[in-house]
Amino acid sequence: MPETSTFSLDNRERDDAFANQGKPWRAVTDTVMGGISQAALHATMVDGKPCLRLSGEVRLENNGGFVQASLDLGTDGLLDASGFDGIEIEVCGNNDRYNLHLRTADTQRVWQSYRHSFTAGAHWQTLRIPFTAFVPHRIQLALNTRQLRRIGIVAIGRKMQADICFRGLALYRTNLVAQKTLPR
Repeated sequence: MPETSTFSLDNRERDDAFANQGKPWRAVTDTVMGGISQAALHATMVDGKPCLRLSGEVRLENNGGFVQASLDLGTDGLLDASGFDGIEIEVCGNNDRYNLHLRTADTQRVWQSYRHSFTAGAHWQTLRIPFTAFVPHRIQLALNTRQLRRIGIVAIGRKMQADICFRGLALYRTNLVAQKTLPR
């Protein structure tokens, strides 16, 4: 019978845009590259649950196309997640597709990341995304979970209205617990 243990990155016990370790969540848009998408990120309550809400408009003009909530990981710039199986996050949204992006010490260019897509449904759901599900984007190296640098929740690649709420961000590990056989 599997058991799961977690290491919390952000449990949303704060009522601001800071995570557990005191680092800020940041809203980032394609304006850093000349695009015109707009985003807002703020702490709020949805269905009685404290969360962060990323909202905005993804526009494709001027080679644009993304809005993102990003969090730097680790107190010294890198986080060793090699003892874990993946990322756990609780989300709800507007029934649209979003990405979870990971950046590592190996992702030196802004367009490089490791990505996984998911749908943020209208009701809260907990997603468990194994590290093996992340696909390299514009990088040839395999995901190095010993050197995670940043995580991002991203609306990307198409014109859309972004509206996603998230909470309970953690690393998870599935421990297989052997069942004991009782003597007869």
